[in-house]
Amino acid sequence: MVSNHGTFWDDLARDLEDPEFLREYVVESMRIATIDQVVNAIDEAREAAGLSKAELARAIRKEPATVRRLLSSDNSNPTLGTLAEVAAVLGLRITVEPIPKSERGQITEPLLEGRTADPKKLARHLDKLRTPKAKVPA
Repeated sequence: MVSNHGTFWDDLARDLEDPEFLREYVVESMRIATIDQVVNAIDEAREAAGLSKAELARAIRKEPATVRRLLSSDNSNPTLGTLAEVAAVLGLRITVEPIPKSERGQITEPLLEGRTADPKKLARHLDKLRTPKAKVPA
């Protein structure tokens, strides 16, 4: 069986040479990675607190389906207000942190300049950010 994995990276690298595509790809990748990280941290805190999703929903005065979608959906796009409210119930605060210097060249510079010196390296870096990390069993 022949893998087209190399073709995918080649095609993506070529697409990333278009400044508009590059910008949208970087922004969307960061959005996905950020939401996943926050939602996973909230869900871990909910589990550690011993709260069911229904109990958490009652605490924020939302329907249980709302919390189930927030914590279970691959397509979740919660508002910052919702995340802040859920986090507060769990004793958490949503914060903003700087992107590590080692990553800024891969993320910030392409957004500012509209180009990257190494599109394949950028694509692989963003893919790593977007790939959820496996939960460690308790």
